[in-house]
Amino acid sequence: MTSTHGARGRRVLVVDDAATVRLYHRQLLTEAAFEVTEAVNGLEAVELALQTPFDLFVVDVNMPKMDGYACVEALRGQTVGTGAPVIMVSTEDHSRDADRAYAAGANLYLVKPVDGARLVRLATMLAAGSGEEAQ
Repeated sequence: MTSTHGARGRRVLVVDDAATVRLYHRQLLTEAAFEVTEAVNGLEAVELALQTPFDLFVVDVNMPKMDGYACVEALRGQTVGTGAPVIMVSTEDHSRDADRAYAAGANLYLVKPVDGARLVRLATMLAAGSGEEAQ
């Protein structure tokens, strides 16, 4: 039985080339009852999104093969066409970086290191609003 409140049963794809960041986000989101899948770059994320619907994406900016901006553009565009929310996370702390993320289709832009409680709170809120799209 899937709960209509909170994150229980919500699928999130964590996309980051740093294993330690993926582990950190996986731990936080799993404890919040998300079902977590990981990708090491944007290209892998797009491939996974074509195979499986997700309720939320947590995407790094700087990655090999396909960066976060191109990944989000692919998720939003004809390649995948998902409306699931995207939280972009990056070490880049300039307004132009956030502007570029929003232009690509991100819903939120957070600067690393991301406060765990804040990430869980925002992820839960965004994923709760996306349930109809991924089912």
